[in-house]
Amino acid sequence: MKNLSKNALRAQLLGGTAAALALALTGAAAAQDAAADETLEEVVVTGSRIVSPDIASVSPVHVIGGEFIRQSGATNIQEILLESPQFGVPGLSRSNSAFLTSGTGAATVDLRDLGSDRTLVLFDGRRVVSGRPGTATVDLNVIPTQFIERVDVLTGGASSLYGSDAVAGVVNFVFKKDFEGVEASAQYGITEEGDDEQIQANVTAGGNFADGRGNMMVHLGYSNQNGVLSRERDNTMVDDIDLFRLTGDPADFGTPSEPYFSSYPTQGRFSTGSGKTWTYGQDGALRPCFSTNGGTAPDSCGDFAGQQIGPDGFNRQNYRTIAVPVERFLFSTRGHYEVTENINFFAEGTYANTRSSREIEPFALSSEDIYPSTGGLVPIETVVDGVTMVNPLVPGAIVADAVDSDGDGLRDISFARRLLEFGTRNGSVNRDFFRFAVGFDGTVFDDRFNWDVSYVYGRTSEGQQSNGQVNVLNFANALRGVRDVNDANNNGDVNDVVCASADARAQGCVPINLFGNGSVSQDAINYIAADATLDTRITQQVINANISGSVMDLPAGPLGFALGGEYRKESSSANNDALTNAGLNAGNATPDTAGDFDVKELYAELNIPILADLPFAESMNLRGAGRVSDYSTVGTVYTYSVGMDWSPIEDIKFRATYARSVRAPNIGELYTGPSQTFPSGLSDPCEGVGASGGGALGDNCRADAGVVANIAANGVYTINQADLQGISGFNSGNADLFEETSDSYTVGVVITPSSVEFLRNFTITADYFRIKIEDAIVAPPRQFILDQCYNQGEAAFCDLITRRPTATATNSIGSIDLIDAPLFNAGERFTEGLDITVRHSTSLLNGTLNSRIVYTNYFEGYDIPIPGADKDPFVGEIGDPKHRFTANMTYSQDAFDVGVTATYLGKSYEDDQFLAAFDLGPKDISVGAEVYVDLNATYRLADGLEIFGGIDNLLDNKAPNLLSGTTFNVTGTDTAADVYDPFGRRFFVGARVKF
Repeated sequence: MKNLSKNALRAQLLGGTAAALALALTGAAAAQDAAADETLEEVVVTGSRIVSPDIASVSPVHVIGGEFIRQSGATNIQEILLESPQFGVPGLSRSNSAFLTSGTGAATVDLRDLGSDRTLVLFDGRRVVSGRPGTATVDLNVIPTQFIERVDVLTGGASSLYGSDAVAGVVNFVFKKDFEGVEASAQYGITEEGDDEQIQANVTAGGNFADGRGNMMVHLGYSNQNGVLSRERDNTMVDDIDLFRLTGDPADFGTPSEPYFSSYPTQGRFSTGSGKTWTYGQDGALRPCFSTNGGTAPDSCGDFAGQQIGPDGFNRQNYRTIAVPVERFLFSTRGHYEVTENINFFAEGTYANTRSSREIEPFALSSEDIYPSTGGLVPIETVVDGVTMVNPLVPGAIVADAVDSDGDGLRDISFARRLLEFGTRNGSVNRDFFRFAVGFDGTVFDDRFNWDVSYVYGRTSEGQQSNGQVNVLNFANALRGVRDVNDANNNGDVNDVVCASADARAQGCVPINLFGNGSVSQDAINYIAADATLDTRITQQVINANISGSVMDLPAGPLGFALGGEYRKESSSANNDALTNAGLNAGNATPDTAGDFDVKELYAELNIPILADLPFAESMNLRGAGRVSDYSTVGTVYTYSVGMDWSPIEDIKFRATYARSVRAPNIGELYTGPSQTFPSGLSDPCEGVGASGGGALGDNCRADAGVVANIAANGVYTINQADLQGISGFNSGNADLFEETSDSYTVGVVITPSSVEFLRNFTITADYFRIKIEDAIVAPPRQFILDQCYNQGEAAFCDLITRRPTATATNSIGSIDLIDAPLFNAGERFTEGLDITVRHSTSLLNGTLNSRIVYTNYFEGYDIPIPGADKDPFVGEIGDPKHRFTANMTYSQDAFDVGVTATYLGKSYEDDQFLAAFDLGPKDISVGAEVYVDLNATYRLADGLEIFGGIDNLLDNKAPNLLSGTTFNVTGTDTAADVYDPFGRRFFVGARVKF
C-alpha cells in the first residue's frame, strides 16, 4: 500500500476502519506525527481514478485492514465482511445454498441489501469474472484471505468511475505487493457441538530480483469446512412448522409444532377413488387410513377405527443440511518488473478450485408427476391381447377398493411416496476459477502524468453431478406391471411380473413395487433412477487504458484529471442434461441458458481545487466524473457524478456526493427461459372464503371455478398441508429488459481533532446516504402477486396464477398450482440511512489499545414492485434491522495481541406481506436483538513464530426460531441461517511462522 504515512498505515492494519482511511487521506496524520513527511509520491484510492498524493475519495470508504482479517481466523473473507453493518443478507453462503440448483457453497456479498448484482467486486481496481452463470456475482471463495492487504468498501453509486453494477457501491480487494520472505500458517477449528470441523493451511513466499527492480510472490492455500447436517443438532432433528401457521396467534410465533411431517411417506400413500387413503403402519400392516403426524383413526379405518395410528409421514429434517461443506485449493501469484525508469510491467494470476456438496431428503414423488394429463390417476389394470390384467404388485385390498375414476374402463389409483430406496438427493459441485491480468504502467512528462494499460481474462467453470431423481418415462413403464403369461415356471412370485410394454421390456424395463417400506428392488432403481448434470462456463475479457495526473497548477492546488477507456466482453452458458431440460426427471423443468454481450466505455474525472490555506477554507475541492457506455444489449447509457469536500479547519472535513449509476441486465436476466421453482412460506388469501360475502377478496376468489367447486364441497374454501407444499411456478428472463438507473446521495463529515489534546487520538466520521433505484429488474414476490390479484384486483397479476381445476392425488380442487414470476423493468428500490464510525488509539501499559465502532441506522428501505403499487418495506424486517453495529478492541504489546469484536443486530420484524395474510400489522411479530461476541489472541513465541486462537460466538447465542412456514426460514436450519449464527460457540487455534 503506497503513499500512506506510517501512522496511517498502522491505523489501517490494526483498526481496519473508514476512520483510518480518513486519517491517512485528510492529512491529520501529518499533524500528529512528523513521520508523515515520509509519505511516497503517489497514491490511488478507491473512489477516484486520479493518481495523486493529495487526492481523497469524496464518497465514504470503509477500510478493513489485512492484520485485522488475519487475527480473526476467518476461513473465508465473507465472514469478516458480513460483520460490517453496510452489508446485507448474502445471496449465497454455506448456510443458505443447500437447496439451490447452482451456486452451492458459493460466498457473495450484498451492500445495503440492494442485491448482490448491484455490488461491484474488484481486485486491485480491476473487474473479476462472475462465479455464478448468468450473473455478475463474484464468488469470494476465490480470494486467498492471507493475500489481502486491505479491503476498501465504497458505499454509494460509482458507475461513472467503475462502470455498470456499482449501484450500491464497490468492494475493492487490495492485495499485498513487494512481499519478501516466506510466511506459512496452519489452523484448526471446531464448534462446541463437535461438528463443522475446519482446517486451513497457507504458504506465501516472495522476493525481489534484478537488484530490486522486480518482485515476485506466490501464495498456496488450502481450506476444508466439513459442514453440518440438520440431524446433528437437537433443535433441527425433527420436521416442524411454526405453531403460528396453525393458530394464527402471534404469541405462538417461534414455537415449533412437532412433528409436522411430510405427507409423502416412504411406505407410500394410495388413494383409490372410493374416498379411502391406504398406507402401511409402522408394524407393516396395510390399513385404509393415513395420518401424517399421528392421531386417532376415524371410523372409516375399518378394524383400526379408534386406535392410535401414525405418525405415517416422513421426517425430512433427518436428511437436510444446515451448512454445506466447502473445500478450496488456491494458487495466486503476482509480480512486477521495472523495465525502464518510467515503465513497469506487472502480472497477476489466480487459480481457485472450490468443491462443495449438498444433501437433502429423498425425492417426494406424486403420481401426478408421472401422469400429469390424468391428474395423477395410475391404471392398475392393463389390457393385454384383449384380456384385462391386474398389476399383481398391487395389494388385493387396494385392488378391491379401486374404481374407474376417469371412465376409461380400467380401475386406477393415485399415490404419493418418498423414494427412500433411491437414496438422498445428493449433489457434488466442482468449480474452477482462473484469472490473470497483465499490463504496463508508468509515468510521462517528467512524472506529471501516470498511465497504465492492462488486459484481464477470467473464466469460471462448474461441473455438477446430482442424483436421487427419476426418469418419468421409465417410471410410467415400470408402473404397468402384468403377470408374465409366457413364463412356464410362473408360480405367482413377484419375480414373475414384467412390464406390460414389449418395447419397454426390450429397453430393460423392470416393474416397480411401491407398496410398503423397502419394496422397490435394486433392478427397478437401476432402470428408473436419473442422475442430473449441470455444466456452466463464464468468461470475461477486459482491456483497460488510463492516464491521470495534474493538468496545471491552480492557486488552490493542482488541477487533477483522469481519462480512460475500457472494452469488456462477457459470455455465459449453463447446460443441463436432457431430462432436466424437459422436466422429465420429476423435478423442476430447467432450460439451458447461453448468451454474451460486450461494452465499449470512455470515462473522465476532474478534481478542481477551489480554495486552500484560507480562513474557514483550509481546503475546498470540486470533483466531477462522467462515463459513456455502449452495450451490445441495451445501447448507449450515461453515468455521472459530482462531489465536493470542504475543510474549514484542518480537523474537520465536510463531503458530499451525487451519483447517477446504472446496471445493465445480465445474461441470465436477458436470456433465461422459464425455470420451475417451488416457493415456500406462502399463504392463500382465499382460504376461508365462503359462497358469499368477503367483499372484493371474496369476489376475486370466486372468479375461479375451482375455488367455487371447493367451497361447494367444503362450505368454505379449504386447503391442506400438501396444497401449500405443492405450489410451484416458473421464473423467466426477458430479452426486452433495459438498464436500471439509480440516484445516490451522500453527505458527511470527517472529524480528526488533532488540535484538541484529549481528543487527538479520536477519528469520527458520519455519513448520510440515500439510494433510489428506478426501472429495477424485478420478479415480484409471489405473496405480493397473490395480494395484488385477490386483495387489490389487479388483473395482470391474476394472469400469473393458475389454480387446479380438479382435485389430484395430493391436492385439493381450486388450490394454487402455479405462480409465475417473470422479470421486467418496473420496480423501484430505495434505502436511506446514516453511517457513523468512531475510532480511538492510545498507549496503555507498554502497549497500544485500538478501538472502533461502526454503526448504521437505516431510516427506511422499501421495494415498489410495479409503478403505483404500495411500498413493500424491507428495512426493519428480519435480515435488515434498522440498527446495526460492529465494535472491536485490540490491545497489542511486543509479545501478544488480544482482540474482541461485538456485532449487533437490532430488533427485527416478520415480513409485512406475510403478516397481512393473517390480518396482522407489520410490527405484530418481532425477533429480539442479538449481540455476537468474538475473541481472538496471538502470542509471539519468538521472532517470526507465533501461535493464535480464538472463540467465535463467545456467548453461545442460539439462533431465533424462524421455523418452516415463515418467510425467512432457510430450509433445514429452523432459522434465518443467512442472518443469524446457526453454529453456536466455536473455537480455532493455529500457528504462523515467517522467515
